[in-house]
Amino acid sequence: MSKYLLLSLLLITSPVLAKSGSDQCHLFFENQKYKQALGYCLQASKQGYASIQYNLGWMHDKGKGTPQDYQQAISWYTKAAKQGHARAQYHLGGIYDNGKGTPQDYKQALSWYSKAANQGIALAQYKLGQLYSNGEGVPQDYKQAISWYSKAAKQGSATAQYHVGEMYNRGRGIPQDDQQALSWYSKAATQGHAIAQYNAGAMYANGEGTPQNDKQALSWYSKAAKQGNARAQNRLGKMHYKGQGTPKDYIVAHAWWNVAAAQGVESAEESIRIIENSMSPSQVEEAQELSKVFNSKYAGND
Repeated sequence: MSKYLLLSLLLITSPVLAKSGSDQCHLFFENQKYKQALGYCLQASKQGYASIQYNLGWMHDKGKGTPQDYQQAISWYTKAAKQGHARAQYHLGGIYDNGKGTPQDYKQALSWYSKAANQGIALAQYKLGQLYSNGEGVPQDYKQAISWYSKAAKQGSATAQYHVGEMYNRGRGIPQDDQQALSWYSKAATQGHAIAQYNAGAMYANGEGTPQNDKQALSWYSKAAKQGNARAQNRLGKMHYKGQGTPKDYIVAHAWWNVAAAQGVESAEESIRIIENSMSPSQVEEAQELSKVFNSKYAGND
């Protein structure tokens, strides 16, 4: 009898050794030693522990410690999910949502996301909001969408906070409210969400939901621009050109427009042609050199 077979039989028949195998599975998994974890998890899975089944699903899903195998991932996630394992329910929802190893099925995604969301998984709450917002697997329902987005947002999900801001901004499922929109955009923006940073900048620039404030607009546009947001880069060019919230600086304006134009913002190309009429050849050359620096750091990172 092989040592492996003997160990497997002992794990099945001995609760003490089975517990040890379970502990080793979790220990290696948590320390990202997935090849070692796989063997222990497979052995311990015979005891039916949901957390072990989840580990196996995740490793097959991500191709960690074993070749990626979505069919195996679905099988293990389903076992764990049916036992109420919230993260397995969330990941199973994601597999059906994205059609990984199985035909895309929004209704199944909705069902599993709902189970995980009701257990407080913020990512599942956000995904549920998306499905309701887009009418995928369920009739479009903005009230349900903002309800789920809000639950995830209150747990600190930056993406959900951004979407709550969008719902208030557009008046979807809730009365339009610029102050609430800015508040939620700002929460997401503070966490580094580039589009929220751009939107917060635009609201300060236009005085929507807050007194008009060019310095605040410049600050948020700068944060978004440095993450590669082309619209923010274009707006920064305009603010430096006009001296809004900052002294006029044609060289910096030209450089930011160059970066935005390189990302396909057509109005930035026209702005470059206009501003060059007011610049000396040496200033244009300096701006082009600065744009190379900006491009190397800030082109298309968001």
